[in-house]
Amino acid sequence: MAKPPEIIAAGDTPSGLITVVDEATVRAGVAAWRAKMLRPPGLWDKATRGTQDRINRIIPERVHAIVTAGVEAMTKGILFGADLIQTRPTAEGSLAARELRARAMIRTYRNTASVEGGVAGAGGFVLAAADFPALMAIKVRMLGDVVGAYGWGGDTVRERLFLLHIFHLAFASARRRPEALAELERWIAGVDQPEVITEYDWRRFQIEYRDYIDLAKLAQMIPVVGAPIGAVVNWRLVDRLGETAMMACRMRWFSGS
Repeated sequence: MAKPPEIIAAGDTPSGLITVVDEATVRAGVAAWRAKMLRPPGLWDKATRGTQDRINRIIPERVHAIVTAGVEAMTKGILFGADLIQTRPTAEGSLAARELRARAMIRTYRNTASVEGGVAGAGGFVLAAADFPALMAIKVRMLGDVVGAYGWGGDTVRERLFLLHIFHLAFASARRRPEALAELERWIAGVDQPEVITEYDWRRFQIEYRDYIDLAKLAQMIPVVGAPIGAVVNWRLVDRLGETAMMACRMRWFSGS
C-alpha cells in the first residue's frame, strides 16, 4: 500500500486550524468520532425514533413512494449536475493544508445555509417548504468541495457513492449509524460495492434524512420564532455534514485508497 502524503509539511502550519502535528493525533480524533457514531441510542433518540416510526406507519405507502421518488430525483440531479461534477480535486498539499481549505469551505457554506434558513423561517410555511431542496443543494455542493479539497472527486460511480455514504452517515438515526458507518468503511476498503448508482437504497436514504430533520424543520414554520430557528437549524445541519465529511476523508486518507 502506498504511503499517504505527509500529515503536515515543514513550515506549513496553517493559522486558524487546530494544528495536527502527528499521525497519532489525527487517528485519535477519528477514533473518538467513530466511538460517538457507534454509541447506542439514548433515551431521547429512542423516544423521537419511536414517534417517527409511528408516523411512518401511518403514512400511506403511495405517499412514501412519491417522497422517495422526489428525493431520489432531486439528489441525483444535484449529485450528477455540472456544478458538482466540475469540482476540481486539489492535486497536492499536506493533510493540514487541505483541512484548512476544507474548514474554510464549511464556514462559507454554513453561513450561507444559516442566512437562507433565517429568510425561509421568516416567510412562513411556503418558504420553509422551499427551504428543503435549497438546503439539500447547499449541503451537497459543500460536500463535493470538501472532498475535492482532500484530492478526490470526479464523474465516476465510485466517487458519487462516496458522497452518498457520507451524507447518509451524517443524518442517519442513532440506531442506524453503526450500519451506515460500516457501509462507508466497506466503500473505503472497496468491498461489496454496487456497479451502478441505481442499486443504492433510495427509500432508506430518504426516510433517514427526512426523519432526522423533521422535528427541527417543523419548528422553523412557527410564526415569529421561525427565522432564528431556521438559521440555527441550517447552521447545525451543515456543520454536522462538514464534520462527517472531514472524518470520512481522514479515514480514506489513511487507507491510501
